[in-house]
This record gives sequence, structure tokens and C-alpha cells, in this order.
Amino acid sequence: MTEGLPGVSYEGPPRHASGRSTGGRGAGGRRAASAERDVRPGSRAGRRDRRAKRSRRPLVIALVAVLVLLGGLGAWTVKNDGYLFGLRTPLAAADYEGEGGEPVVVEVPEGANGSTIAAELVEKDVVASAEAFVRAFGANPRAAAIQPGAHELRLHMSAESAVALLAENKVVRGGLTVVEGYTVEQIRQTMIDAGWPEADIDAALADPAALGLPEQAGGHLEGWLAASTYDAKPETVSAADVLQQMVALTLQELEELDVPADRQNDVIIKASLVEREAPDEYRGEVARVIENRLAADEALGLDAIDSYGRKKPSHQITSDEFNDKSFPYASRVVKGLPPTAIGAPSRASIEAVLSPSEGPWRWYVTVNLDTQETKFTDSYDEFLQFRQEYQAWAAENGY
Repeated sequence: MTEGLPGVSYEGPPRHASGRSTGGRGAGGRRAASAERDVRPGSRAGRRDRRAKRSRRPLVIALVAVLVLLGGLGAWTVKNDGYLFGLRTPLAAADYEGEGGEPVVVEVPEGANGSTIAAELVEKDVVASAEAFVRAFGANPRAAAIQPGAHELRLHMSAESAVALLAENKVVRGGLTVVEGYTVEQIRQTMIDAGWPEADIDAALADPAALGLPEQAGGHLEGWLAASTYDAKPETVSAADVLQQMVALTLQELEELDVPADRQNDVIIKASLVEREAPDEYRGEVARVIENRLAADEALGLDAIDSYGRKKPSHQITSDEFNDKSFPYASRVVKGLPPTAIGAPSRASIEAVLSPSEGPWRWYVTVNLDTQETKFTDSYDEFLQFRQEYQAWAAENGY
């Protein structure tokens, strides 16, 4: 009797330690149930075993090839976008979805790259991972122009949304705001009110070249001090330095818009006229009127020019002053552009000058000051009708 298996008779050769038999037949000429198969090379079982091994070999090779292929594809996919066959892989960089929730201010340091910005955003919980942000940073061509300073972002933004918002460069600044359309004198007063010493401001304004004013401006700062909000305070930034920033920003915008140096001063002057004359939605049309009148060799006839030159509202200017041909800002009788700009133009006005709307117009009238509705025409008689329409509106509304 075999130990542990009561009732099973065995008369063959003794078992190996493994419990397997080396051969022999059991009672009644039958091979014992637990005996090893005869797998000698010449045996039938041996031949079957070799055939089975040969049939399994191609399957094993194919399986290994598939695993290598999937492994390579998975590594490439995770590296590039973290998705495999449209499904997010376990190794994909964590990322939030959407444009975020509560606002949060994040400081972008000078000289920051995608990795340094990513570390700050992860710490503030703006994005879910540095890897996702760096990938989105590299995919956005505007990312390289992200400016240093305090940017207002939102908690739990997707990396793509965070990069896009940073690239808008809506830097949270404090200090000095120069309003679009402001003259040099208005900017000077704004700086005095903000705490800069008047003597320092006047000394800086007296040396335009030291502020970076280009030669093509003819020594006139008017229009070259860019409207913006500057991160500057009297305690930390000198008057000369902040005025220099204004000139530099104007030059930067002109360069970005591909305005050649020999056109820059004229563009600034025209844009200042558009800024003072045109309601926001009509900048292109007003820019076209200016071009059409210049092309026709006609006086521009813009009250904003006369008001700037006379330093008083147009309704206070006398007929003799309007018709004084010796005065370079008498726009009703002196042809061509005024000798200087008449204020700080916005980028939108510069763009309107560079790409004015198409049309034959030579006159325009804002017929309703509440809605800013403005009508354009190339007929002087129609212009007179528009003017009567405005006068009727003004009388009804107490103007």
C-alpha cells in the first residue's frame, strides 16, 4: 500500500523522491495512475511532446512582439499626450479640466521658463501637475512672450487654459495708470498726483532723447507715452524710468505691428486723432475718413485737433481762431496732419490706422451721444442732414 493513498495497489519500481515512477506496469498489466509518461526520444509520447513545443513557439514569439509594440506605443503616447487609444493611461500627467474656479494671483518671476512657472502653479493648486503644464506651455506658440509679474489665474484650471490665460499678459499691476487719449500734460499731472516730484518729472520731459524717443518723432513726446497701467511707484521707480517705460511700450507695439520707422510718427499722429474722435466700434471708419481726406488734399476739419491746439473745448473756439491759417492746429483751413499727435493712442486705434475700413466716406457725425451712433457719408449735403439730426437730438436731451 502506498502511504497516504489507501486502497491503491502498486507493484512497480520504487518512486523517486518527487513521487514519480520510473516505469513498470501495475496489477492486471495496467500502468499505475500516477506513473510518469515514457518520453524517451524514440517513444510516441516523446514525438508528441516535441510537436507541441514546436506549435507553441510561434505563439510565444508573436505574444512577445505584441507586448513590445504596445509598450513602445504606450511610452510614445504617454510622453506626448498621456492617452492610449483615446483612453487616459495610468502614467498620464494629472490635469484638471475646464477654466477653473476661484481666482488666485500667481507671481511669474523674471526670466521664468515653463518649468519654473509650473512649479509655482502646482504649489498654488492652479494646475494639477507640472508635467501637464510644461507640455501645454511647449504647445502654445505665445507662451514664450509671457511677461513677469502678478497674473490673476484660477484654481483647478486645465494646463492648456492656464497657459492661454498667462499668454494674454493681463498682469496685475499697481501704481500708475495712463488713460488712453491722455496728453503729455495730463500724464504729467497724473504722475504729480501719484507722488512723483514735479521737478523730477519736468527734468525728464525736457530730455526726450534720454527717454528713448526715436529720431523720427522729431523731439515731440506727444503720443509716444503709451497708455497702460505701470507697476511703478514714486518710492521705487524714478520719474525718468517710468516715462522711459512708456516710450519703450509704444516702440514695442509698433514693432509688433510691423510699422516701419519712417511711418511710425505719422501712424502715431493718425491713431491719436482716431482715439479722440471715434467711438470704439467706429475706429476703422474714422481712420478711413482721415485717409480719404488726406488723399483728396482736403483739410481734415477735426475739432479735436483745434481743441488740442487751443487748449480749450471746441465750443469755446471762435470763428477767427478756427480760420487762422497761421495756426498749425487750425484743422478747418490747414491741410494735412497736425504737427504732433494730440494724445496717447490705444493699440486698437493704431491697428485701425494700419487697416482702415473700406469706404468712400469724407464726413461723419455722431448723431446720438448716448448710443454713440455715428453716420458716415461722402456727400456734403447728407453730412448737413446728419448734423441737423444731431442738433435735434442734443436739443431734446439738454445738450
